[in-house]
Amino acid sequence: MNRRRRLLPAAVATALGVGLFLAGGLGLAPHGGSNQATTGSTDDDRAATGRGLDADILGLQAHLKAVPGDALAMASLGLAYVQQAKITADPSYYPKAEAVLTRSLEADPAENFTAMAGLAALDAARHDFTAALDWSQRAIAVNPDSSTLYGTLADAYTQLGRYPESFDAVQRMVDLKPGTPSLARASYTWELRGDPAAATANMKRALDDANTPADQAFARYHLSQLALDNGDPTSALTHAQAGLRTAPGTASLLEARAKAEAALGDSPAAVADLEHAVGQVPQPEYVLELGELLQSLGRTAEAEQQYQVFRAEQKLFTDNGVALDTDAALFEADHGDPKAALAIAEQGLRTRPFLEMHDAYAWALHVNGRDREALAEADEALALGMRNALFHYHRAMILRSLGRSADAYSELENALAINPAFHPLHTPAARAALAALKGTVDTGEAG
Repeated sequence: MNRRRRLLPAAVATALGVGLFLAGGLGLAPHGGSNQATTGSTDDDRAATGRGLDADILGLQAHLKAVPGDALAMASLGLAYVQQAKITADPSYYPKAEAVLTRSLEADPAENFTAMAGLAALDAARHDFTAALDWSQRAIAVNPDSSTLYGTLADAYTQLGRYPESFDAVQRMVDLKPGTPSLARASYTWELRGDPAAATANMKRALDDANTPADQAFARYHLSQLALDNGDPTSALTHAQAGLRTAPGTASLLEARAKAEAALGDSPAAVADLEHAVGQVPQPEYVLELGELLQSLGRTAEAEQQYQVFRAEQKLFTDNGVALDTDAALFEADHGDPKAALAIAEQGLRTRPFLEMHDAYAWALHVNGRDREALAEADEALALGMRNALFHYHRAMILRSLGRSADAYSELENALAINPAFHPLHTPAARAALAALKGTVDTGEAG
């Protein structure tokens, strides 16, 4: 269950309360998200926030009926729509956000950095990171002292594979305001560079700085994910449980707890928690994780039901302007159509040349028998030194197909050393491949 780490907005502009946004309301938007890959609370983690956002949207809509030309209110409403799409996993809010943010800029085209940042967030949510970068740069040109805006800039640079510029933007964000949003992004820069100790230290600082249950839940989620991804499911479970005490019922923390429970061998609890998370917020990521967990338990009919839901969600996202990404490519490679996986990954790499996209492209090339090309992409995925067991597993299987048994054996050992329970389906495959290769390596017959 090694899905991409998602850092998402801490808050949104509330009914004319745009100061929340100006103070740092938008956070990282991987995630991604994982994706998308950003900070504050996760996009799906707060029923109370969702209810509050519903009220904010109604308030802004009522205000705009009375004052239809209020550019700031329109920008706030657009931001709220983007956040609502994240909270509910309903991409139909994205066209609404685009319309109202465009109107806001038309009403105030010169100084309206709130609408510009809103468009950056919208484009990032749709996986158009080139456009997100452009809007972030425009917003910063108007308001160069906003820590929040440097966060949106860093996100875009990260997803475009422009890592030095991303790290510089994060440092500027921290310099301007060393709080939960900036420290969480700093954590991610260290994770990308393969330093989990520094990543964890920065995320603990983000937790110490968190002033709301939502921000505390966010930090706990990512501390849980960091622990799990580095082979410590016990600590992962502890962080998830602590987060759920702070913010009971949070979907992202239920997912985190489920992954820790699965790694610790408590499959019934893991299934129950994932079902609860999917029932609250049907994030495609959660749906796919539930399907793969069920498949690993031999519950294939139930797994297929989740895969059908995942396919339907992917269509809904594409119908609302969201480009397919790593989850879709890996799903097709592992469960569907290898040619579709390749097409999705090729398109994804054009718009998002990020580490995770290189890994997904490598795997899509592999399942299509193009292993020499796949190896180059797998190398690119690991170029920064990120400790990712799934990346190493993919590279190992590519090496094995190329006849490089000793190298494949070493990479399988790497994957299982990083995280001995990195995926419900691929972990058993990794152990089986390691056992099959052992005799070859021991007898010196490896290529």
